[in-house]
Amino acid sequence: MPSLTQAWLSCAVRTAGETSHSLRGLDLRLGYHGTAVVHGASVGLVPGRVTALIGPNGSGKSTLLRALARLHPPMGGGVRLADGDADLDALALMSRDFARRVTLLAQSRPTPTGLSVREVVGFGRHPHRGRWRGDDPDGPAAVTTAMVATRVQELADRAVDELSGGQLQRVWLATCLAQDTGVLLLDEPTNHLDLRYQVEILDLVRELADERLVAVGVVLHDLDHAAAVADEVALLADGRVRACGRPAEVLTAELLTEVYGIRVEVDHDPHTGGLRTRAVGRHTVRR
Repeated sequence: MPSLTQAWLSCAVRTAGETSHSLRGLDLRLGYHGTAVVHGASVGLVPGRVTALIGPNGSGKSTLLRALARLHPPMGGGVRLADGDADLDALALMSRDFARRVTLLAQSRPTPTGLSVREVVGFGRHPHRGRWRGDDPDGPAAVTTAMVATRVQELADRAVDELSGGQLQRVWLATCLAQDTGVLLLDEPTNHLDLRYQVEILDLVRELADERLVAVGVVLHDLDHAAAVADEVALLADGRVRACGRPAEVLTAELLTEVYGIRVEVDHDPHTGGLRTRAVGRHTVRR
């Protein structure tokens, strides 16, 4: 059986040479009810690269991602979108124009009732339709492609409110893929997924960057996932970007121990050579 990435790439709608997009948050100050929780954060997402946002709970990762998606108005700073040679103020773009370029898989979404999987995935085509839901010639192919890529095509006619949490997570990811944007923002995309689909979703993220030059920003709690999939890691702590760089530069035992407040060991997997982290608790069993 082909992997998610093989299924996606064999059906890809985006054509080579289409305009790539990059997205930057510049000196962002973000808060709730007038109280800042993110202070002067800057992060850049560029075509063909995966940037992982990591850090403890409450460090501002999801808030920063939502600001990049224009769902959290900044108290200061700005968001810039590069469209070819044009440098645009992302906050000033019309919603439909922005949605043709940037999509977000949020951490939680309300589960619609009375709708099939195919109909929900079709929501991703909204920015590409006319004002009165006009023609979208690429729509049916994009919806099918997205369902195949996330392995929900067999659920196409099922009601979404009958699905498990893991199945629903893949449906929402398919909705984002159907939107067919150059920037993909993912907030904990492996949440609710079993081991197989965690690996396959991370493979898909990597392939979207490598093969389709998508700029990907992804919030991850699993540090090993971040090490495996990301070109660049931004470590947040107390609402500030504590460190940003290649995984080997950021995922150090000293820095992780300091930020997470627990002893963290870092070594290399003897089979893959990749970075491997291990939090050491009072009852951790040594192997």
